[in-house]
Amino acid sequence: MSDQVLPVLLSDGHIQAEVNGALGLITLNRPEALNALTLPMVRDLTRLLKHWATLPAVQAVVLVGQRIEGRPTAFCAGGDVRFFHQAAQAQDPALQAFFDEEYALDHLIHGYTKPCIALMDGIVMGGGMGLAQGAKLRVVSERSALAMPETRIGLFPDVGGTWFLGQLPGHMGEWLALTGQTLGAGDALEMGLADVYVPAREWDGMVHALRTAPQPHAEHVVATVMERVDLGPEPQHLPQRLLIDRHFSAADLAGVLASLSAAPGSAWCQQMLQQLRANSPLMMALSLALVRQARQLSLGAALQMERNAMWHCFAPAAQGAHSEAMEGIRAMFIDKDQRPAWRPGAADEIRPEAVSAFFASPWSTTAHPLAALI
Repeated sequence: MSDQVLPVLLSDGHIQAEVNGALGLITLNRPEALNALTLPMVRDLTRLLKHWATLPAVQAVVLVGQRIEGRPTAFCAGGDVRFFHQAAQAQDPALQAFFDEEYALDHLIHGYTKPCIALMDGIVMGGGMGLAQGAKLRVVSERSALAMPETRIGLFPDVGGTWFLGQLPGHMGEWLALTGQTLGAGDALEMGLADVYVPAREWDGMVHALRTAPQPHAEHVVATVMERVDLGPEPQHLPQRLLIDRHFSAADLAGVLASLSAAPGSAWCQQMLQQLRANSPLMMALSLALVRQARQLSLGAALQMERNAMWHCFAPAAQGAHSEAMEGIRAMFIDKDQRPAWRPGAADEIRPEAVSAFFASPWSTTAHPLAALI
């Protein structure tokens, strides 16, 4: 093996970087935590991508998640929400730095000047979607499980999620944002959240070839993936497309719930209602407003909008006030009682000003941490 393919370990080994010919290969190497992102990981990913953008020899980049045999496969399960909770309680400035830098990283990937390939095997949620959706080639397998499940923990689809969900056909974006529905490979391909399917049986060989076989130019890197592409599975949610567009086109959250409730004979509608009733009403109302607003925005402007909203999600914790995010993370990941006490507890209790408050920027236009994205 040549020196070019020897790995460099960053972020205490949580990022592995290799150069093999024309390929820069980045491995998210935190499999015991489903490759969830930390601030050091975000910073090292940003440094690597910016550095490789300046190197003519590196012509393409691949992002992949490390696996552990016998454990669930994951590209990236998102941000480290336990860190969010601890940092908010401690008023640690690293929390706000994480969101500033993660959103800027996602924007960097969307506009990256060299082909970027995301190998979306296994769990791809939240921050993992933020990394992958900006890639030029998004690869899935039958193990892939894509979701933006933030309303289940008192947050909203961020990392550009309001923007890329808003680009989906019809009202698929609203449906995914409110329910947090997990998609398999077939639906991801059908909806435009993935590009090609590689069967799981080909995955190890593909990654091994990317890591060790000659990769003389970007076209060869792409070919290493494309020669293993097959027809994807049938989408599971396509038959519900008309139902999704009918019910999730309602003007507001109360309207969505009322529309679903008016179809008591539909098992699908009842399933959706059950999930929506478990999520934070306030964050669902916010998510609906954000996705619809993001349809009118550039990616950079949508990320700025999300950054404003995320500041408001955790700001109450500094004053000891109620935070939907803190309560959701507590219930799901800290105490694990699975019983979040949402405030308000029902859609018809949400005041319009409670939603609009999340759009207010705590920064001036020039002082916004993502001002450079516009």
